[in-house]
Formats: sequence, C-alpha cells, structure tokens
Amino acid sequence: MTDVENRCRLVLILPAGDDVQTLANQLRSALAGGDVATVIIPQYDRNDHAFQALAETVVPIIQAAGAAALVAGDSRVAGRAKADGLHVAGKKEELDDAIVKFTPKMIVGAGGATERHTALEIGELQPDYIFFGKFDGDIKPEPHPKNLALGEWWASMVEIPCIVMGGNDVASVVAVAETGAEFVALREAVFGGAQAAEHAVAEANRLLDEKAPRFDA
Repeated sequence: MTDVENRCRLVLILPAGDDVQTLANQLRSALAGGDVATVIIPQYDRNDHAFQALAETVVPIIQAAGAAALVAGDSRVAGRAKADGLHVAGKKEELDDAIVKFTPKMIVGAGGATERHTALEIGELQPDYIFFGKFDGDIKPEPHPKNLALGEWWASMVEIPCIVMGGNDVASVVAVAETGAEFVALREAVFGGAQAAEHAVAEANRLLDEKAPRFDA
C-alpha cells in the first residue's frame, strides 16, 4: 500500500437514484477498490424521508470502509444517520451557523465558491474544506477549467484543504492533482461508467499513486 496521505486523495459523490440497495451495492463496490477519503451524500430531488433512509443505509457502509461520511445540506439527516460531517453549499450565514453548532464534533465543509472573492469570504469562516465545482457538474471527461484554476489558486495560498470536482473520466484525477488540490471528487466516473465502481476507484488510485505530486516534495 502506498502512502496516500501525502498526495491528492479521492472523494466520492454518491449519485442520484431511487433504489437504495442498488446505490448501497455500488458504494460497497467502489469502497472495495482502494483508498477513499470521503463520500458526500447529496439529496438531489429526493424527499426528506427518502434522503434520511438513504443516509442511514450508506453511512455505516462508508464508515466501515474507513472513509468519512458527509451529508450535504441537512444537519438533521446528518445527525440522525450519525454521519461524520455536513457539506454546506448555501448562504454564508448557513455555513457560519453550522460551523458554530457542529465543529469540532463534526466535519463542516463548504461549497458554493464560484469565484475568488466568494471563496475568500468562505475561507474567513474556517470550514474544514472548500469544494470547487458542482456535484452534478461532471458532464465532460475533463474537469471544468474554472474549477481547476480556482483549485490551483487556492492550494497555492490557503491552508484550508480544497476538493476539486473531476470529470466523468477517471483519468481526470491527474489534472486535479496537478493543481496541488488535496482532494479530487468523482461521481459519474465511478458510478456511471461501463466499468465496475471497484475498478474505477482502483484505477483512480493507481493514477494518483503514479502521477500526483507529493505534498512533502
């Protein structure tokens, strides 16, 4: 096993879908493929009951694999499911409130940073990480150039870790890693491709092992 702590690591974004067991099986497959730092669970268009049921099913699976389980947007769902943290992509006031209420007991990360000024305002609140991109923004094989640029800028000057959304091709992890970002997020590249989720995660880790710059270099 290579040392993954000193290079860009993988974050998974759970996809949309109504069948909880299918999602759970896909997730188990993905987590069997190698190192995953975190799995973020978005609500998408699920109602609150369905979102709660999904979170309570997948959070233990994620935690059993040694990854952190983060619920996006709903602190009540996160608390009931005993998740490790909360992803907040709303207004700064919502993020500030979540940080005050839940840290350091829970991880509180931030999305919604679409340009530098907003990112710096978010950074002033000291979230545990900042996310560049949209969960469903992986519509092309490569990462969005704007997200790469924001990740490179942020990683070069701010100590708060950043996650950059990759593309729908596993190979996109390399472009994100080259920005200096601490984490690369994948969704369709793992859960929506022709190959099994386990193989996609294994390939992502192989590429990161071979090509990601080392933070202590």
